[in-house]
Amino acid sequence: MEKEIILPKVLSRSFLHSFSTRSLRTNRLLERVLAFTFLAPSLLLFSIFLFYPLIKSVYLSMYLTDPRGRVAQYVGLRNFTDLLTSELFYKSITVTLSFILMTIPTGIALALLLAALVQNKGRGMFLFRFIFSLPMAISVGTGSIIWMILYHPTLGVLNYSLTLMNIAPIHWLTDPKWALISISLMTVWMNLGFQFIVLLSGMQSVPEDIYDSAKIDGAGSFRTFFKLTLPLITPSLFFVGVVSMIGAFQSFGQINILTKGGPMNSTNVMVFNIYQDAFVNFRFGVGSAQALILFFIILILTLIQFKFLEKKVHYQ
Repeated sequence: MEKEIILPKVLSRSFLHSFSTRSLRTNRLLERVLAFTFLAPSLLLFSIFLFYPLIKSVYLSMYLTDPRGRVAQYVGLRNFTDLLTSELFYKSITVTLSFILMTIPTGIALALLLAALVQNKGRGMFLFRFIFSLPMAISVGTGSIIWMILYHPTLGVLNYSLTLMNIAPIHWLTDPKWALISISLMTVWMNLGFQFIVLLSGMQSVPEDIYDSAKIDGAGSFRTFFKLTLPLITPSLFFVGVVSMIGAFQSFGQINILTKGGPMNSTNVMVFNIYQDAFVNFRFGVGSAQALILFFIILILTLIQFKFLEKKVHYQ
């Protein structure tokens, strides 16, 4: 009798165990199906606008194409070797790096200064925050037209101000020495709103108790800013730095509107050079090869930033 009683108990336990295992697997399968269902629209958009163009660029980079973009001849890696021996390509890389060095440090430093000035909740600070964040609401085309008027050699406000100070007018967009500087000034202003908002939000997330403790210890404003504020907003600084670098490499609209890559290729950055080869000269193979090189340059620099600069980021 005891064996007959024990046997059904063992069978029931094994049945319940197998049933619970099956139900757990079924739940996991349903969760995965549900997750992929929600991700399907995003994956579809990424496949159409990101993965397919990337694969197509790799394919076209190994071919010569006709003016209609149709594949004409397989050349392997010749497009890449031609680029690596092209003086114009290295010129575009130099111009791009110069443009990045002139825009990113200047823009972040200016945004940091403005954010520090309006950090306190005083009267009228809301108005200044609104004014400083305005460039974020202006498109590249509109901003370029505004600065084109400012840079006008005879009617522009900048040259008029220089004449009032008895300084000779500057050919902002037609002088090779000033063209890239002019584009950089406009780009710094255009990106200022986004950088200002991110850094200001990082400053406002710092607890007030830390500043109160610093005041009790007798720390001044400058010491508090450099010893407390800057280390505590390093996540925001790191984010702004990475995003600004990627955005600087992709700058195109203001250059296309203001200078067309000139004069004398002084503003011919890599993206505009890709545009010239692919959509003006109809060399889609060379343009695709340049796009892939630009992709790997951005990828390597971003990985370097995450490798070395993220170590100095202090997450709360």
